[in-house]
Amino acid sequence: VSDSLDRSMKHKKIKPETERVRGENIHNNHHRQITTMPASSLLSAACAALAIATPSSAFVPSTSNYASIKSSLSMSDDSEISTTTRRGFMDGVATATAAIAGASTVWMQPSPAMAYGLGKANDKLASYGLPNLAGVPNGYSALAEIYGKGANRTPLLVAFGFPLDWVVTLPSQDVNGEDGTIQAGEYAKGDTATFYVVPNEGKVENIHEKDKGFFKDALIGAISQKGSNVYQDFKITKVDPVTADNSKYMIVDFKYTLLTGAGFEVERKGVASVTSAGDGVQLLWSASIAARYKNKTEGQLRSIVQSFRCYSDGLNFSADLRPAMSLDY
Repeated sequence: VSDSLDRSMKHKKIKPETERVRGENIHNNHHRQITTMPASSLLSAACAALAIATPSSAFVPSTSNYASIKSSLSMSDDSEISTTTRRGFMDGVATATAAIAGASTVWMQPSPAMAYGLGKANDKLASYGLPNLAGVPNGYSALAEIYGKGANRTPLLVAFGFPLDWVVTLPSQDVNGEDGTIQAGEYAKGDTATFYVVPNEGKVENIHEKDKGFFKDALIGAISQKGSNVYQDFKITKVDPVTADNSKYMIVDFKYTLLTGAGFEVERKGVASVTSAGDGVQLLWSASIAARYKNKTEGQLRSIVQSFRCYSDGLNFSADLRPAMSLDY
């Protein structure tokens, strides 16, 4: 009987302790569920947010963006993310989403650079009996597109290389003809390369003989298409004549101050390639923020404009032109 009483007393003493420990475990597990989230769930939520914010066809995430998001994840041994790290991760996702959404709302129907390629561009050029693009750096994409598919423009074959993670926009087509231009860029950072046809300019037999005033007027027309009050302090800093594929081009370095709608002044630097194909004057101008130009983008932008080619003379574009669109329904 004594042994039975001792065992009963021990059981009564142990049971409250056992219940207390089990209660603490339940509390801790409940607390952990509140303050942590499995990594797979968080990543799925982030991807869903990006998919909702902007169409998948409207952007190509660069490897640098992927790396920055990936590095922000601090995984614990049980594959969970701490509250502090999760907050930083979501802030990063929000920033990236805002940049992508902003770019997709400004630029009409952009196409990812992976839809293009140097091989595809060279095949297009070869179909017209033209030489391959030369001087395109390794790791670059390229395009060869018809500008002027609509009846309201004179057709031109435009080709140039550009960084693989840049996004391309092409002219839009409707019953009124063609609108817009050929452009590639990393828009969130302000790095762009834009094709421009100088209005009311006829054929120039030797572009190398033109003075700086001619190129200044052409480039001011290119950067001020939204109005003459968007820039100031435009200056050409250098001109360099080159010949490629039996055609003459003028490489023009320039700088200016961009006046934003919010009242800010942004210094920009760029380089352009100007030529005369067919019955007019055309150019490809590329620019970025002055600080980025000095520290990172100058080499990129020079490679882009140096690869620029524009063709018209003797080419039959009929297979690539859009038929006249009727207004009758």
